Amino acid sequence: MATRIAHARAFIDAMGLERFSLWGHSDGSYIAASIALQDERVERLVLMASGALSPRSSDESPEHNRREAELRMSYTPSLANARATLVHSLVDQSTLDDELVQAFYEASSGKNHEAFRRRYSDRNTPPIYEELHRLKVPTLLLWGANDSGGPRRGLLLQEKIPGAELHIFDRCGHWVQRDQRDRVNRIVSDFLRGE
Repeated sequence: MATRIAHARAFIDAMGLERFSLWGHSDGSYIAASIALQDERVERLVLMASGALSPRSSDESPEHNRREAELRMSYTPSLANARATLVHSLVDQSTLDDELVQAFYEASSGKNHEAFRRRYSDRNTPPIYEELHRLKVPTLLLWGANDSGGPRRGLLLQEKIPGAELHIFDRCGHWVQRDQRDRVNRIVSDFLRGE
C-alpha cells in the first residue's frame, strides 16, 4: 500500500497540481485519504465503498468476511471468472456487458493479478481510521446498501470524519459508480462544484 500511495503522490507532483480533489474506490479510498491527511493541496475528497478505511462493524459476521476474502483470493484470470466476479459485485446486472467483462479481465490479468495476490497475501496495511478525524477537507462518502462489506462501515467513517456527507444507495453493491452511475455522477459533480 505504501508503494501505491507513493506512486499516486509522484503522479500528482509530476502533474504540477497546485490544488486537486481525490476520488477513491475501495482500496483507492485508503490511498486518497492517506494523501489527504498529508497534503494540504487537497480541496475535496470522495471516498467510496472502502472496507480498508473503516473497522468492521459489530454486526459483521466473521464467517461472511472469511468467505468473501477466500472468494477474492481464489480468483484466477479468465473471462468466465471475470464475469462471475462482476455478477457478485454488481446489483444492476443490466450494466454488465461484454466490454466491462473484457476490461475487468485485462485489468486483473498478468502483472496486475500477480500484484493483487502479493497485496492480499501480505495485508499489513496500517490502519488510519483513528487519524481520519484530522481530515479538514469536505468529504463525500458513497456506499452501496448491498455491498458485501456492509454500509455500516460508511456510517463509521461518517462518524469519524468531521462534516462528512454520506450517501447509501439502495440496490447497489461494491461498484457504486456502476450500479448507480447517473446518480453518483450527479452527486459527485455537485459536490466538486461546492453545491
